[in-house]
Amino acid sequence: MTSLSVEILAADAAEPITSAGNAQLGIAVLAGIAVIVLLITKFKLHAFLALTIGSLALGAFAGAPLADTIKSFTAGLGSTVAGVGVLIALGAILGKLLADSGGADQIVDTILARASGRAMPWAMVLIASVIGLPLFFEVGIVLLIPVVLLVAKRGNYSLMRIGIPALAGLSVMHGLIPPHPGPLVAIDAVGANLGVTLALGLVVAIPTVIIAGPLFSRYAARWVDIPAPENMIPTRPSEDLEKRPGFGVTVATVLLPVVLMLVKALVDIVADDPENGVQKVTDVIGSPLIALLAAVIVALFTLGRAAGFTKERLSSTVEKSLAPIAGVLMIVGAGGGFKQTLIDIGVGQMILDFSKSWSIPALLLAWLIAVAIRLATGSATVATISAAGLVAPLAEGMSTGETALLVLAIGAGSLFFSHVNDAGFWLVKEYFGMNVGQTIKTWSVMETIISVVGIVFVLLLSLVL
Repeated sequence: MTSLSVEILAADAAEPITSAGNAQLGIAVLAGIAVIVLLITKFKLHAFLALTIGSLALGAFAGAPLADTIKSFTAGLGSTVAGVGVLIALGAILGKLLADSGGADQIVDTILARASGRAMPWAMVLIASVIGLPLFFEVGIVLLIPVVLLVAKRGNYSLMRIGIPALAGLSVMHGLIPPHPGPLVAIDAVGANLGVTLALGLVVAIPTVIIAGPLFSRYAARWVDIPAPENMIPTRPSEDLEKRPGFGVTVATVLLPVVLMLVKALVDIVADDPENGVQKVTDVIGSPLIALLAAVIVALFTLGRAAGFTKERLSSTVEKSLAPIAGVLMIVGAGGGFKQTLIDIGVGQMILDFSKSWSIPALLLAWLIAVAIRLATGSATVATISAAGLVAPLAEGMSTGETALLVLAIGAGSLFFSHVNDAGFWLVKEYFGMNVGQTIKTWSVMETIISVVGIVFVLLLSLVL
């Protein structure tokens, strides 16, 4: 029996706020998730409100006192926002500076100038992966779609041959790699090490994005052969700039937080001595807060000032970057509240009890739970947060590498089969001018490939770690 099996003897869970039996708790979980799904899909309620109401419903169905449910929800919301709120904000600032300064366009133009023919899909997946590191998925799409459409039109390429690799790069970064909100919340929920999760995430992401991007795009282009829609080619962000930052300095700025966090993880593994002077330094500079803050400060000069931004323009850019993430922060916070309510009513222990008789690996169980919530809600972030709350007790007794793989299993499950209840589905459909059937045959299948290939590589890594 491996330590990744859910037959592990886990430490006792926190004292539940209700004495309900497993059957009642199971019904309460299904009812609570059903309330969230119904509010999001049927009544089109904002995910923040849906998660808040769903958390209260969860507690009520479990027979917990309302006061205790409210306490659990607010505690979870507060701790989640405290844990990841600043990181999401810093990531948003870095992404906005990258976009507005023309740095993203510089990366795109430089790589495209050196790629042609068969190399173009690989160039698109490289562009999307680099740009997708600091950017939210929706922002990345808005930035990259003009490039995809222009390349397809001017080079007479199949739209799917160019578009699928770009979408795959963005989606893999969004689901598996911090500092994106989903992975950050999952890391916080299960107590994983961010640097190790980032390192293993990159190991899983590279083969996953190759299979779901350039390789799958060959078949997607045969299944859906459509031209780039003329009316969907918007203006690129940097077209009104007189100058923009160089390629090398832009890539270095984007990768700075990644490098700092990876250095910390490497030193922790090699030195493994909290009193070591080098490790003390890397523990500080490689912490997510300092790494992202350093990248933002550097970006103010290497991106903002290099593009000719005045102090006022820089201040305005930072201010504008924070407004759009208010909704994201509230969703993430409410998801944390839902997660804490799940834990406090005893659902985590219930899953441990059930899974002992199932003998199903913890990683596969985490993936399946995330898949189910993703299919029901359409939100990768909601699926990640909820699944992390449900499987958090499984992380007790796991090694650093195992908890990182648990996060990646959840992230992979959260990307499974995007369909009509996912905002990303409609975003891709409209930008590429496809009908629903064509979008399912390309985008939805691509997301499913990412999810399945991702969990396969996570399971393979678990055999090594």
